[in-house]
Amino acid sequence: MRVAVAGGTGRTGRHVLDGLAGSGHEPVVLSRSSGVDLVTGAGLAAMLAGVGAVIDVSNVTTTRRAVAEQFFTATTTHLRDAAAAAGVGHYVLLSIVGVDRVDLGYYAGKRRHEQLLAAGPVPWTVLRVTQFHEFADQVLERLRGPVAVLPAMRSRPVAVAEVADALVEAVTAGPVDGYATELAGPEVLWLADVARLVLRRRGERRQVLSVPWPARVGRQLRAGGSLPLGEFREGKRTFADYLDTIEPSR
Repeated sequence: MRVAVAGGTGRTGRHVLDGLAGSGHEPVVLSRSSGVDLVTGAGLAAMLAGVGAVIDVSNVTTTRRAVAEQFFTATTTHLRDAAAAAGVGHYVLLSIVGVDRVDLGYYAGKRRHEQLLAAGPVPWTVLRVTQFHEFADQVLERLRGPVAVLPAMRSRPVAVAEVADALVEAVTAGPVDGYATELAGPEVLWLADVARLVLRRRGERRQVLSVPWPARVGRQLRAGGSLPLGEFREGKRTFADYLDTIEPSR
């Protein structure tokens, strides 16, 4: 089956493409390099011709609610409607565990992402996953100075390759018109502890402070808002496995 991947040039998308090819599917990349603009919808109709399913791992790097909502509203609407017009039979969306329980600005955009898909005509599946192993590293990269101040939050870091495999499995299983069983990593870890492990592996001497976020978001995170509730699939790769992939400083 031809399977289109929105966000196919990103970290997650590249793993999804490999997984699709390894499972006998024909991946189709939806990106600017292939002539597609998800924000405007340009090029979608041509690229979706003959496509049986879509995997959406598109993303925007922002913490601002307005930016996230604007991006996901535009991209989801265009992709969903173009998929319906092309007769695509399944739309698989990657989302985040706790997106409905934590009031972060970015999460508001992802909630809109899910809502627009659920309200549309294309059969769908949403897979919510916990933060990737790379999440702490990404947070550290955005912070400057000798002290990194991180929010007090727990998560179950999961391997991006395992997430990609689960998305490909969802395509093969067919649409559920709802939510697949959530996927989370095998360990509950504090974000600050994970960040310290990354810095130690790289030989950096930056100090890491874990600070409770104020008001409602802080309470939601401290209450385990980033952890799955009830039944979930548990990944196999530990954070130590991920650390082994990071080149240590010499």
